[in-house]
Amino acid sequence: MSTAAVYKTRTQMVADILRKKILSGEIVAGEPLRQDAIAKEFNVSRIPVREALLQLEAQGLVCFEPHKGATATELRPSEIRELFELRALIECHVLEQAIDNMTDLDLAAAEKILKAFEEAVESGDQVESWSELNYELHAALYHPANLPQAMEVVRSLNIKSDRYIRLQLLFTTGIEKAEREHADLLEFCRQRNKKAASALLKKHILEAGQAIHDLLIEQAGGASH
Repeated sequence: MSTAAVYKTRTQMVADILRKKILSGEIVAGEPLRQDAIAKEFNVSRIPVREALLQLEAQGLVCFEPHKGATATELRPSEIRELFELRALIECHVLEQAIDNMTDLDLAAAEKILKAFEEAVESGDQVESWSELNYELHAALYHPANLPQAMEVVRSLNIKSDRYIRLQLLFTTGIEKAEREHADLLEFCRQRNKKAASALLKKHILEAGQAIHDLLIEQAGGASH
């Protein structure tokens, strides 16, 4: 294995473990993530640790501050409602527009992603693949709308809510629910049933947001934000 491949494997291992610790609350908000200590804990050099922290920064789980280095960011229940309500508003609108334009090819592409999502879940792959395939499936269903400005907003909101979605997939029963609802959503699109598809998508997004909100409150020991 090449040196680059070794670093990549070690980076992924460190990133996966730190992510779970941050999402579960084992590493608390504001806690410094000292690269030397992490490297020693995982018996790796500082290079994969640095790369792992940069990955987590891109996912909104870590921030780099002057004189403090990397720290775990706070997952705020107060952010959830706004993020997921915005997603529901925009994504339902885009989906309704998309259904009018969907071709058999569009539906086949979405079906292929849905199968990959189901396979990733069954094989217990990293939560990255679940989260990425989840977004890819939604994006495939929205693509026929031909609304590039709206899709930029959708993408931005999904990036911001990604860490919360990972939290839900890791620590709730949301993954089985998401699988069922994705399959039903695709079927409504196939039937060109805009009303049913939009209603299910709204429920799918808002209930996911509520589950994550409740989980964060529970992790905080019942304290509300």
